[in-house]
Amino acid sequence: MNAKIRKIAVNIEETHQEIGRKIDPATRKAVAVAVIENPFANSYQEDLSPLMDIGAELGALLGRKCVEALGITPEQAESYGKSAMVGENGELEHAAALLHPKMGAPLRKEVEKGAALVPSSKKMGSPGQVLDVPLGHKDAAYVRSHFDGIEVRLNDAPRANEIMVAIAVTDSGRPLPRVGGLTHTDATGQDGLR
Repeated sequence: MNAKIRKIAVNIEETHQEIGRKIDPATRKAVAVAVIENPFANSYQEDLSPLMDIGAELGALLGRKCVEALGITPEQAESYGKSAMVGENGELEHAAALLHPKMGAPLRKEVEKGAALVPSSKKMGSPGQVLDVPLGHKDAAYVRSHFDGIEVRLNDAPRANEIMVAIAVTDSGRPLPRVGGLTHTDATGQDGLR
């Protein structure tokens, strides 16, 4: 692996009750986070391809960890998202290099298919700051019940020369969805939209 990983954390969030109503089965989200050394901290680098390659590695690794944490098969994954927070000695483009050119394909393999774009966010930050990971249906972007997010925070990351990279996967949409639109059951996933 090209990434110099300091730590990995995996969290699962289950919602069993919402506004006094039982959620059965519970809605579940997993988020896996890697804290990596930023190879370009404190320096401008025109060629960011090493970070792009690291993004591909982390797409597979963190996606697999989410699926395993949920105890599901890849095809049972319903939504996904990705996010990165760069420490103060890096730049926002370092997060973009990790998240965009190469991360998506390996992540899609881990969740089987993934016709829709992977929602993403990027930011600069320091240890203990919240990183929001947006979520969307993996095969059909118009499935409103899966517009969601999950936050993650690590008390010691990212340090100045690090990047915190997160991937989230769910096996369901929001609890009690009722804003209409295309449903998970009716989505075909042919064009990434419907």
